Amino acid sequence: PFSLKYAIGARIDKGENLTADWLLSWFICHPETNLRTPATRCRDEFVALFRMRFDRRFPDGLKVTKPRKSLTASYRAASSEFQGSASPTVDGKPVPDISGLRKPVEIAQELADEVMNDLDKLSRFLGRNPDGRGSVEAHALLPSELWDAFPSEEMDHLKSWASDIVDRGGLVPLEEVIGRLEGETNEKIGKRQMTGAADALARLGFGLAPDPRFALRSPKAEEPVVLFRLGEPIERLEEVSDSYRSALIELALGSFVAHADGRIAEPERRALENQVSAAALSDQERRRLRANLEWFLAVPPDMALLRRKLKEVGQDNQAAMRAALVGAAHADGIIHSDEVASIEKVYKALGLDPALAYSDLHAGEVADGPRTVRASQPGRPGEAIPELEKASGPKLDASRIAAIRSDTERVSSVLGQIFDVEEEERGASGPASQSQLAGLDPKHGALVLELLTREHWSETEFETICASQGLMASGALEVVNEWAFETHDEALLDEYDGYDVSLEIAEAVKEKMSAEGRDV
Repeated sequence: PFSLKYAIGARIDKGENLTADWLLSWFICHPETNLRTPATRCRDEFVALFRMRFDRRFPDGLKVTKPRKSLTASYRAASSEFQGSASPTVDGKPVPDISGLRKPVEIAQELADEVMNDLDKLSRFLGRNPDGRGSVEAHALLPSELWDAFPSEEMDHLKSWASDIVDRGGLVPLEEVIGRLEGETNEKIGKRQMTGAADALARLGFGLAPDPRFALRSPKAEEPVVLFRLGEPIERLEEVSDSYRSALIELALGSFVAHADGRIAEPERRALENQVSAAALSDQERRRLRANLEWFLAVPPDMALLRRKLKEVGQDNQAAMRAALVGAAHADGIIHSDEVASIEKVYKALGLDPALAYSDLHAGEVADGPRTVRASQPGRPGEAIPELEKASGPKLDASRIAAIRSDTERVSSVLGQIFDVEEEERGASGPASQSQLAGLDPKHGALVLELLTREHWSETEFETICASQGLMASGALEVVNEWAFETHDEALLDEYDGYDVSLEIAEAVKEKMSAEGRDV
């Protein structure tokens, strides 16, 4: 606006530095400004945090170089019968024109991007829960700098409750944790809710195990989780080292071995605890790993379910599972006899041939024969000693074991596919098929693709296409919008005399599928 150009130009002409509010006003009104959803959905928080970050970076204000061009304004009527121009002044001097200045706007964009990134989780939560502003979970998702500006008594109660739970050992039913944060609980608690709970508690300095970002399976609502002290508030739980990821996977495999016979012996517990102590991790990551061990020990896996899952994943992934177990046994570079027995035990529990354990552990490189103590010496002619035979039967390539152990994401993906109880429950109602959209099951994926073919659907039409996929309209609406918030930060369907389809999401999905050579 001309008035803003005049006001800022006049300040620059007087040699005054710009405050956060002046820069923010300039930035918001600039035609090349890029503001994402967090800036509009969390407007008050965005403005407050922008001011804080600006003041930290420019404690004396932002000094802007005075431009040479002077501000002018002109008007010409559409009929060409009237036109005029003006050159405003301050104290008799022309006002500098800020229209061509780039650097201040670029600085403002940098600050805004930083602030929007820090408000992204809060924005997603409010997108899913429009009435959630002011709740404990929403407040916990605020950057810690804003806690004093947006106080909450409920947060103090939550910190006190979490501290009491940790002092009593840390185990607490998951449904109680979600109830404390959201005020209510559902029979089924999804990964999104657990992730929100973990993030909220982390900002108070407490951890939640298992963290759904790295867990091989999510606990059921009635099962316990572990609360523990992180040592300090953390805003980005997802940022962990590769060593932590590898240690967590090997700890999970070790716990499967320990649970294989239905009980955990004291030597097995000590071995797992030593595994945590020996891991090359930071103090904070070691706290998280130790809490995950407590959960692994407290919540035994459903071996019957795991056996069914293992049969479904195919021969290649079964081999990967075997390699991952062997990799865990090779972690210390030595294969002990009790490790062989443990691997045999878990192979049997998972429906694999226990006889494969020995050959897998040695990867076909060592036969079941005597060791060479010293090199042979020539002797008198006699019967020739036959060469040692290689171990026979199904084998795992040693290089493959090493590759799988080093590829944390590959191991995690395979084990997640095998051990994810939630996935098993979702897929139990029908034959396995693959969704064309990541994050959605086949039915909801097909529903979204059909929705994208039009910009608007009446309520009756929406119910009809939901029914064609065997879905209830109300439940399907919640699922597809939750997916849209997770992947595109906005709802796919907006209820207005039926359902309007987000053109931005439709375009993004079509572009992605086109790039992959698929048609919508």
